[in-house]
Amino acid sequence: MLKRKRIGICAPSTPLSRDDAVRVDELAKQAHPGVELVFSEQCFANVGHFAGDDALRGDAFVTMANDPMLDTIWFARGGYGAARIVQNILPQLGDAAREKLYMGYSDAGNLLGALYDAGIGTQAHGPMPVDISRAGGEETVKRALDWLTCSAPSALEASVQAGQKYAAFNAATMAMMVGTPLLPNLKDHILMVEEIAEYLYAFDRAMFNITTHLTGAGLTGLRLGRLNNVPENDRPFGESEEEIAQRWCARANIPYLGRADIGHDADNKVVPFGRIPK
Repeated sequence: MLKRKRIGICAPSTPLSRDDAVRVDELAKQAHPGVELVFSEQCFANVGHFAGDDALRGDAFVTMANDPMLDTIWFARGGYGAARIVQNILPQLGDAAREKLYMGYSDAGNLLGALYDAGIGTQAHGPMPVDISRAGGEETVKRALDWLTCSAPSALEASVQAGQKYAAFNAATMAMMVGTPLLPNLKDHILMVEEIAEYLYAFDRAMFNITTHLTGAGLTGLRLGRLNNVPENDRPFGESEEEIAQRWCARANIPYLGRADIGHDADNKVVPFGRIPK
């Protein structure tokens, strides 16, 4: 099995703490000796909300993506910021970028979707270095490294099957991507969505936008990941998260396929984009 040796880490959205980077690096040395993590200094930059201004974040990604000595690009964390740089960086990517695996989730979905649509490398929705700070985060990061280094099947979301196409996104992120050049063609895909810290009415609104835009798009179906840290509204919404997903899927004639083992939590599993090889 292919073993990837050098993993580049950059932060297209918000910054990573140096302490978290140290912990992840030490864990990688224990779990996968011989694999080197290469942290861009940009990961630790702070400009307002972001890990550096748009130019710095874009340049760091392009430099790492075009570096033939790196096998993989691992996004440090989400937040917000990737959508501001992705259209500028795609034309700058060369042959080396097309050979890489890219992984992250949350706001990184903007980059994953755009790279997938452009046919640049391979992509996966999966844990990021920042997850080391969660309770149980060491196992989360080990799972990520298992996939990043050797595509270990044990890291996969349980419903993922060979021969089928997949994509996975945070629901709020995807709701902002639909109708833009960042969303890939999802015909014949099983789409998985998850959410964090949104009221049920906000999730309902996101699902309306997603399913409306994907009506007639030829999705094989939709699976619902976890909704974590849902705030309490001043009155009950009246539907569960799954009832919301089922209702919007029914209206859009998208098959609802059940739950998915993904989310903003330590149990987040890996979902590769595209067709899984048999």
